[in-house]
Amino acid sequence: MQQKKLWLLACSVTLLAIACSSSKKNNPGGTIPSLKGVYKKDFTIGTALNSTQIEEKDPQAALLIPQQFNTATPENIMKAEIIHPQWDVYNFDMADKMVAYCAKNNMLVNAHTLIWHSQLPPFVRQIQSVDSFRTFFTNHIKTVAGRYDGKVYSWDVVNEALNEDGTLRKSVFSQKLGDDFVTEAFRLAQAAAPNTHLYYNDYNNEQPAKRAGCIALIKKIQAAGVRIDGVGIQGHWHLGKLPLKEIEESIEQYAALGIKVMITELDIEVLPRNFQGADVNQRMKADPTMDPYKNGLPDSIQQKLADDYRSLFKLFLKHKDKIARVTFWGVNDGQSWLNGWPVPGRTNYPLLFDRNFKPKPAFDAVIAIGKKQ
Repeated sequence: MQQKKLWLLACSVTLLAIACSSSKKNNPGGTIPSLKGVYKKDFTIGTALNSTQIEEKDPQAALLIPQQFNTATPENIMKAEIIHPQWDVYNFDMADKMVAYCAKNNMLVNAHTLIWHSQLPPFVRQIQSVDSFRTFFTNHIKTVAGRYDGKVYSWDVVNEALNEDGTLRKSVFSQKLGDDFVTEAFRLAQAAAPNTHLYYNDYNNEQPAKRAGCIALIKKIQAAGVRIDGVGIQGHWHLGKLPLKEIEESIEQYAALGIKVMITELDIEVLPRNFQGADVNQRMKADPTMDPYKNGLPDSIQQKLADDYRSLFKLFLKHKDKIARVTFWGVNDGQSWLNGWPVPGRTNYPLLFDRNFKPKPAFDAVIAIGKKQ
């Protein structure tokens, strides 16, 4: 009898272990600390979402995302080429799904982006008349920003309008509309979306020259009596090369303008690259030496990545009174745009979760820093 009881007890323990193992496998976010929970008193924690994740077609992502994040940015589906594919045609299907998904999961939406020189529908560059181009510009902002006013928390109104030296980029917008197009974009967005926060977003705008240009741009908008609520520092940085001094100076100088600062597209490149920044038009030739970790990231590099993320979040916490949001550009390594840019097909590891949605040492470092405060 005693042996039977022991056997039954052993079976119960085994079944419980199997159940726990299955639960962990099927619920990657449910057994680990929550980023949004650890930083709930400091700033919101966001991620970029793709269509598969918005439509909850990936069960692991569907569990992890609402457990870890309380704000989200659409990676592509609100860019002009998708949401406004033809002159008089708008495609709001996926954007509406994004809004509904975030409402269901109590997540704020940072809409991205109204005006950007990349990922434009082909018809835009074919417009010859300045008046017609201005009509497109005006109608696009009024229609898209107006539709989601009160449904999204914020808009990246203008994205990447500056060169590295801080001068205005010679984009199709500046060529057709002149140097005041950024101010006009914010003016139109303010009228169309009075209940939405309005941001300017760029990469490398923590670097002194580009930062100076960004500050001048923000001051120009403010001097025109137009509302701008914040600035996004994208945060596409490289392993072992974090510009911590420049990041801190930028947070302080942007905040001094009376606006909020966001880290909007955070990831840390671990693969070789011969330039800084995130200009999607730049490319490098494929070379085996440029893809050294196809079979996995060595422990030594994992620890360096964790050290970099630890340093960043220590700095962010120091300035939590100025920072409103920190958003990672993707949920896990497999989703990251850095697998395909600037060299197609590489195996990159820039985020906190690996390709199986398991937390990396970098995740543990970010959680530990948040819990220490």
